[in-house]
Amino acid sequence: MARIAFIGTGLMGTGMAGRLIDAGHDVHVYNRTTSRAEPLIERGATLASSPAEAAIGADAIFVMVGDDVASRALWSGTSGILSADLKPGALAIECSTLSHDWVVELSEQAKEAGLDYLDCPVTGLPEAAASGLLTLFLGGAQSTINKAMPLLTPLSRDQIHFGPIGSGSAYKLIVNLMGSIQIAAAAEGLITAERAGLDLNLVAMALASGGCGSPQVARNAPLMVEGAHEKDVLFSTKWRLKDTDYGLKYAQKLGLNPEIGKATLNAFQAAMDDGYAASAETKVIEALRKRLPEAG
Repeated sequence: MARIAFIGTGLMGTGMAGRLIDAGHDVHVYNRTTSRAEPLIERGATLASSPAEAAIGADAIFVMVGDDVASRALWSGTSGILSADLKPGALAIECSTLSHDWVVELSEQAKEAGLDYLDCPVTGLPEAAASGLLTLFLGGAQSTINKAMPLLTPLSRDQIHFGPIGSGSAYKLIVNLMGSIQIAAAAEGLITAERAGLDLNLVAMALASGGCGSPQVARNAPLMVEGAHEKDVLFSTKWRLKDTDYGLKYAQKLGLNPEIGKATLNAFQAAMDDGYAASAETKVIEALRKRLPEAG
């Protein structure tokens, strides 16, 4: 049994931490909003008053939060993980989708603190997190992955090792930018089909199973047709814009100038500007509807 610190118990983190509890580990949790950790406490986790308290003596430290700002505060801020009395050689497993620059900086800070860092962003919805069916995108030394594997296995059905630290996040930023483009393209396609007088339910079904289909299109096109932008929000406009921004900035860092990516960023920024931050990412269709010219 390992002593594990799990920092960040949102929709994804709750499912992941729950899997580690069920696997028999001693899990210490911290979340900025304490009430969101209560379901894990009821399952046997120990509540910590700070990230540092959770991390004391831990064999592995998992973090699953929304962005660079939250990750930086939890690792490096007041009472952050790196201020704790850490176990030498403990695993530092960062699962959040973060900018590539911060992942590299954080890995260096973790190394200086004597931690064994693993770049480990994930893909999958909260249901997959709770069922141990995530796919993990790994960046780090093979020896680190081997050490972490007994803890990664309860969380995932697949682990893909892309190379050294930062490469897992590089892939995650690439695939999330592509996902953003697919969602925005599906929204424009549905608006066009609407103007053409087509049955949108039929169009959504055909898109999901046709040559333009993808998991993003298959999941989001029917929700756009239904207009189900506020019910059971699994991924909001705020986080889709963040992922698009991080992905675009990483491509630009590599000397690229992704015009499709920039147009997609503008689409989700428009949805944010319209006040849809907490709505599902599918709400982008409403922002695009407002901005497309009227039919002649």
